[in-house]
Amino acid sequence: MRLSVSIWLAFASTSAMAFAPVNKMATRQSSLRMAAASEVDVDTIVVGAGISGSTLAHNLNRNGVDVMLTEARDYVGGNVISHKTDDGFIWEEGPNSFATQPSIVRIAYELGIADQFVFADESLPPWVNHNGKLHPLPKGQGGKGPKGQLELVFGPNGVLKFALAGELLSWPGRIRAGIGAFIGHAPAPEGKDETIREWVTRILGEEVFLRCIDPFVSGVYAGDPETLSMKAALSKIARIENYAYSIEWNKFGAIFYGGLKRQVELTKERKADPPAPEWPEFEYGNPGSFREGLGTLPKAIAAELGDKVKLEWKLTKLERSEKTGIFTATYETPSGEKKVTAKSVVSTAPAHALKGVLDSVLPEAKVLTSKIRKNIQRTGIYHPPVAAVTVAYPKSSFKDVELPNGFGNLQDLPGFGSLNPRTEGVRTLGTLWSSSLFPGRAPKDYHLLLNYIGGSRDTGLVNLPKEEIIAEVDKGCRQVLLKPDAPEPKVLGMKIWPTAIPQYELGHLEIIKELEEAESKIPGLWVCGNYRTGVAFPDCVTFGYDHAKVVKKFVDEIPAPVAVDEPDVSVEVEMELSVDEEEESPSSDDETTTSDEEEEAPPSSDEETLANLESLSYTDKYMNNRARDGRMPSP
Repeated sequence: MRLSVSIWLAFASTSAMAFAPVNKMATRQSSLRMAAASEVDVDTIVVGAGISGSTLAHNLNRNGVDVMLTEARDYVGGNVISHKTDDGFIWEEGPNSFATQPSIVRIAYELGIADQFVFADESLPPWVNHNGKLHPLPKGQGGKGPKGQLELVFGPNGVLKFALAGELLSWPGRIRAGIGAFIGHAPAPEGKDETIREWVTRILGEEVFLRCIDPFVSGVYAGDPETLSMKAALSKIARIENYAYSIEWNKFGAIFYGGLKRQVELTKERKADPPAPEWPEFEYGNPGSFREGLGTLPKAIAAELGDKVKLEWKLTKLERSEKTGIFTATYETPSGEKKVTAKSVVSTAPAHALKGVLDSVLPEAKVLTSKIRKNIQRTGIYHPPVAAVTVAYPKSSFKDVELPNGFGNLQDLPGFGSLNPRTEGVRTLGTLWSSSLFPGRAPKDYHLLLNYIGGSRDTGLVNLPKEEIIAEVDKGCRQVLLKPDAPEPKVLGMKIWPTAIPQYELGHLEIIKELEEAESKIPGLWVCGNYRTGVAFPDCVTFGYDHAKVVKKFVDEIPAPVAVDEPDVSVEVEMELSVDEEEESPSSDDETTTSDEEEEAPPSSDEETLANLESLSYTDKYMNNRARDGRMPSP
């Protein structure tokens, strides 16, 4: 919060300044500015009530920050929308599950909904459709710690079984992958932002990319691995290469040993910061949801915040006073235009929704929508269209075939879901086996399937009639899962997201860097969202927890307005300024300070003294604190 400081508060805030009456000056301007400081509507406005924004608002509210959560749509949750039908189906219009992390368990416990958690069988694998068969990807059996790591390598569906007896890769493909995993690979091109395809092919070979990674990327990002940046989109996996080279004897960077080192390190981190004992038990990374769907979480947050949530409020302009640092947000609402003042603002709205909104306060934010990247023919951050189509079929209509590695019959759908490499000619990107993951998702005689179709490589989908999209999904299910004589699907729902998952493509990190540099000059404003902090459900929830600490610190470090006994704003006072020559000035190498000068010359007159004082703001006070304490971490 950056509110303008009155003359009296400016002097009271430091022992290096003292008053002694000698000269008369009018204080009307500073008094008016003090009044403005006292009339702020809220501490923080959070723009966008998706999972990032709603969890952030919850954490701020819980920590005593006066917060307002605004949303252009008529519900809280963003693309998380759950449905329940009278005949026993529970289905999602957006994401289907989360990989369990402490941030999710924490917020569910705080909201009183932890008893509604449901978790999948940890041993169930994702399957890849190739050459008319389903092939399991390596997966442990749910063991904890070192036991789980051993299962992943040596278990009945482990890496060794996949490499030696699996049929997804040819022998040349297995040998090439084995060399990159256990012996070494070519070093990364110096200074190059590699695509996912380039990185995987360099380390594990083309076949692993085409049959394993390509369908995975389609399922997670609905993206094109030939334009997605490895460092931006899959940064955690990319860092494993650095771990590999950090092992002294691993001269050629064999990736397997880097993965083991990171896993050991991660185990130590988790032991050092264990979950709270009152939380329900959970396993890191295990697929989870709530009994009645992911929408349980945003609904609980909306109920908790009550009238702090403003629905159908569309932000049209954000402004900031140079004198006071106060933000003014202008909204279109069902009851007309509304203006709200705040000490700080956090935007979690999609990048495409911010076009023109921040021009007056942060014109550099245009980079999100207008940055041209000629190498991939892209302008701004791209959000491709994706359709989520939920269908159900009788269990008897699924193929009666035995699956490898002892997983049983396909009619039981023993797995997380199936992925379709682009080489297989199936238009559906992937199919989640919803009723196999969580209990109570379908009547006992049915299987429920959530299908994703579209993405960066199939943008024409958005122009198809709904009937054709459903027909394409049904066709894909028949190619991979169903008997030829299977009945028509029971269509439970179809949601077309015209601007779905943000793409972390080549040049994405440069866009975010430009945004961060501009943002650092406007204390109290953060432009965030899943295009910056991660697209997965756990990423959004973790952001809400972590960034609340940043905002809370900012709000707390701003001095509260001090009431001055001035019955008449034109009262004249007498004052004299004495400045301690030894007063330490803010560090000149702090990039967030507001002056380019290391030291200010003393004022030459009473008039200049007053002018300098009246330009001192709460922002300056806050920035000076940051210079002394060390810069606040980036969100």
